Amino acid sequence: MIVRLGYVAMSTVVENASPSRTMTATSFAKIADREAAVRKLERLAAENLHNTLRLLRHNRAHDIQLYRFSSRLIPLIGHELLADWDPIPTLADEFRTLGDYAKEHGMRVSFHPDHFTVLSTPREEVLRSSVEDLRRHTRMLEAMGLDDRAKCNIHVGGTYGDKNKAGERFIRHFQQLDDAVRRRITLENDDKTFTALETLAISERVGAPMVLDVHHHDVNPGGETIFSLWPRIAATWTGQDIPPKIHMSSPKSEKDPRGHADYVEADKLLAFLRTAAEAGTERLDVMLEAKMKDSALFKLMEDLGAIEGIALLDQSSFELRA
Repeated sequence: MIVRLGYVAMSTVVENASPSRTMTATSFAKIADREAAVRKLERLAAENLHNTLRLLRHNRAHDIQLYRFSSRLIPLIGHELLADWDPIPTLADEFRTLGDYAKEHGMRVSFHPDHFTVLSTPREEVLRSSVEDLRRHTRMLEAMGLDDRAKCNIHVGGTYGDKNKAGERFIRHFQQLDDAVRRRITLENDDKTFTALETLAISERVGAPMVLDVHHHDVNPGGETIFSLWPRIAATWTGQDIPPKIHMSSPKSEKDPRGHADYVEADKLLAFLRTAAEAGTERLDVMLEAKMKDSALFKLMEDLGAIEGIALLDQSSFELRA
């Protein structure tokens, strides 16, 4: 099995390269000249996109081909104070440069919209905001010139007192999305509400690939084992032209089992990989959700290199041979 590792948004190695610089709504409202305030937001967004390009260059230098963009590339986008603001055309050159670099170097990139983007909601205003957010993420990927292999990963959402009804609402709202948005979406199990099995059932009904979060499954297993679920989860990626993807993290502590630790335990990852390999998975992409970001990736590769049956292929990928 060939495995590639990636990390989320921020680097702990590259200095002064935040892709998420922002301005508060309060600060924006205090600027008397609205046009000047908007230009400042657009400059911040351009800096975020430039820093993201710096991170992609860093990734290339370390053979990292799996990366999740920050969802805060454009500060205050979608805020009610800026309902008439559409900065994506203004930032077209920056987006295109970012996408061209990712394509040139074969990088798999994605977004993970924030937790307030939920399609299971019974509230019309929350649904409207969620759909708009998914459209914005899709438009950013389109502005980069990236095809449907660049995904937006979301959770099913809250249960609102009735999980079955919430699941059905999600399916209905998902099916009402624009085709361009729907084709980008992957679904992830969460650590409190929808289990891996429940998320998988919804994924199969709507035809969206499922991203298994192993840590979330550990704290919210729902009585099912990864071994029994993985073949079905892997099958949701059929026809996608990209390997299945999982999220991997280690618990922060016994008191905070849901929190993410600084680093990822090699033994925990290997336990899952052997399960996937036994099920016939030949390629797998692993997004590390660790507090130390790319530093955690480098440490994990170092740890894996000392384990028999692991052949390192480059600085961020390896082959499981036993």
